[in-house]
Amino acid sequence: MKSYKSVSTALALSVGLWLTACNSQLDIKPVNSVATSQALSTAADLNALLVGAYDGLGGVNLYGGSFIRDAELLGTTPATGDVLWTGTFVGPQQIYVKRILVNNDQADATWTNAYRTINICNTVLANLSLALAADQPRIEGEAKFIRGSLYFELVRLYGKTWGDGDNNTNPGVPIVTTPTVVLDANSNVPRSSVAAVYTQVLQDLTDAAAKLPVSNGFFATKGAANAQLSRVYLQKADYPNAAKAADAVISSKAYQLVPLDNVFDTRESQNGVNTPETIFAIQTTDQDGINDLNTFYGSSDVGGRGDIELTETFLNQFSPGDGRADLVYTDAVDAIRTVKFINQYGNIQVLRLAEMYLTRAEANFRAGTTLGDTPLNDINLVRARAGAAPLTAAQLTLANILKERRLELAFEGTYIHDLKRTKSNVGTLAYNDPKLIFPIPLREITTNPTLTQNSGYL
Repeated sequence: MKSYKSVSTALALSVGLWLTACNSQLDIKPVNSVATSQALSTAADLNALLVGAYDGLGGVNLYGGSFIRDAELLGTTPATGDVLWTGTFVGPQQIYVKRILVNNDQADATWTNAYRTINICNTVLANLSLALAADQPRIEGEAKFIRGSLYFELVRLYGKTWGDGDNNTNPGVPIVTTPTVVLDANSNVPRSSVAAVYTQVLQDLTDAAAKLPVSNGFFATKGAANAQLSRVYLQKADYPNAAKAADAVISSKAYQLVPLDNVFDTRESQNGVNTPETIFAIQTTDQDGINDLNTFYGSSDVGGRGDIELTETFLNQFSPGDGRADLVYTDAVDAIRTVKFINQYGNIQVLRLAEMYLTRAEANFRAGTTLGDTPLNDINLVRARAGAAPLTAAQLTLANILKERRLELAFEGTYIHDLKRTKSNVGTLAYNDPKLIFPIPLREITTNPTLTQNSGYL
């Protein structure tokens, strides 16, 4: 039976569990908890805790799976959508048919794991003095990148989309920026407004972009922070800043487009590695665990369950010669599947360069600017990589730019958020229908009397 914990409990336990993990002594007296000052006392301890934050970020209920999977399930419909859910898990099924209950286990797990990881970041930030002076800016930047990214995903899933009513009064999610180690009345944090959460997100990611290095192995970089900022600004319809953030990634020349067959590293290596196009990815190895998107999108012969199939509706959107239409395969039962997650141990790409070109193109087009390059050139650069015929100036419409975004970024976690920000229907549901927002988990409402439930949920 699943054990349910409130977000406050998750926050407190996350510190205790990760801090005890940092202690390598073998002769340890049995205890139920350990003081932060005992478990976190050296620079090595702090670095280990930061790795724990990355591990949380890459968990199957966050960027390691559900953030990306559920954005697709929430943005499609059984009758006319691009994907077909055939699985038996109740949580994703409810998301797919838009009948999410307040005790939905996926909404609960996503919330809990996100706040647990946020608390790890808060603990890292509260103990920066343990790090070497030269390392402090980078560590601060990494923790703020993770925290800002998580608050961005939480407010998009559990709150109304930006611009749907008053952002200053619409409830978002609780903002917690200090470590939670003791459970008391102060642990019951109310929901901040959507506007307040976005302010926190922008502050974290802006700080991260200023402090992170251009190169940082497979950890967060300046490019990753700017790429995430471009998403935030695009969601807010702040097109000048969206173009500026995307252009910062492109103009850094730290990344480059790779041949289409190599974008997801599914055909060259069993243990997928980042490509030159990858800005930020969740690292997956056969020792750490599997690619959870492979679990749902992959057929059984590549290690998956085959719960999500592609439809002809999706494939029919491609023009002749577009190589992205070939990034599929048919399994033994003739189900159509994407090769993006065919590798059971492949890294999960969260941010990549092609998206930055598409974001810069859309933002420049909407703002009437040409920062970095023209929208037509940016769109055609992505199309050329796919082998698709270039668009003409007359064909460069907002509808075609958005279509290009859908075809390039399909199944990568952007769909429902793009539909909401463009005020597009999901089947017969309006973009702001309460059924397209996750409920605040029932356990949270029960435990924390300051929380209010979303409209449409009892």
